[in-house]
Amino acid sequence: MSEAIETVIPARRRVVAGHEIRRLLPSRQRRMVGPFIFFDHIGPEKLEPGHGIDIPPHPHIHLATVTYLFEGALIHRDSVGSVETIRPGDINWMHAGRGIVHSERSDPESRERESALHGIQLWVALPQDQEETEPAFEHYPEATLPSWSDSGVDGRLLVGNAYGYVSPVRTRSRTLYLDLVMAPGATLPLPEGCQELCAYVASGTALVGETKLNPGEITLFTPNTPSTLSASGPARVLILGGDPIGGERHIWWNFVSSSKDRIERAKRDWNEGRFPAVPGDDDESALACLSHELSATAPDPSASAAFYGAFLAPGA
Repeated sequence: MSEAIETVIPARRRVVAGHEIRRLLPSRQRRMVGPFIFFDHIGPEKLEPGHGIDIPPHPHIHLATVTYLFEGALIHRDSVGSVETIRPGDINWMHAGRGIVHSERSDPESRERESALHGIQLWVALPQDQEETEPAFEHYPEATLPSWSDSGVDGRLLVGNAYGYVSPVRTRSRTLYLDLVMAPGATLPLPEGCQELCAYVASGTALVGETKLNPGEITLFTPNTPSTLSASGPARVLILGGDPIGGERHIWWNFVSSSKDRIERAKRDWNEGRFPAVPGDDDESALACLSHELSATAPDPSASAAFYGAFLAPGA
């Protein structure tokens, strides 16, 4: 293995609400990479006419959700009144702060025909002094995000700054997120400036040195070790990273916090109906889901987001 590679994290296949996902974070090998605390690769999935994605209203605290699609469309609604359709190439950044509720559903046009859904869902943990801030939502259309094409690499900077480009996405800590579509034989030096950095091969095969990066795996790079990414064939590679946010983080169901007591309060607030509603979407099935989780034995923390485990953020 190349000295530039610290560890490799394989995806764990799961079925969530009837849809297959590949979960990369959190894992036993690594709980976080920079501020990223949760990583799901959704699809690719073909949806027959009359069918769609329906993720009912559910709550979050002390994190930001980051949605990015390769194919398909989803309508986002939340308790601060946002209604936005996300399409391939856009970024939805939802800052939960002290608490927000949102839903994601297929748009009506997609339900009328065969459609597809394929994308990445990430969570970013908030710095402790930002956890109880006001919730907010921001949508960044594809056209607002820096992109370039050079030497066989079509790149898009989703979050942060790299290669002389700066994304407009507002974050609460140093965060980097890149989408690279690489032609066979294309090369690109790994970006510098982040204390922690990883690559995820969404499709195809890439290399670092002579080491093969397989699709469906996170490759975590050794800090302060410059290296070059190359494509042995057509490949799509996501680069993620940032600086550790420091301190202990707990995660249970859709809640992330530096405080275990704060998660307990969030559980009670959701179960007792104290979170705000989502205008235009009053489906309460997520409440039933939490009631089930509260009555169930906590599952293996590597198998689901619905667990209650404490861990120390790297570098804390």
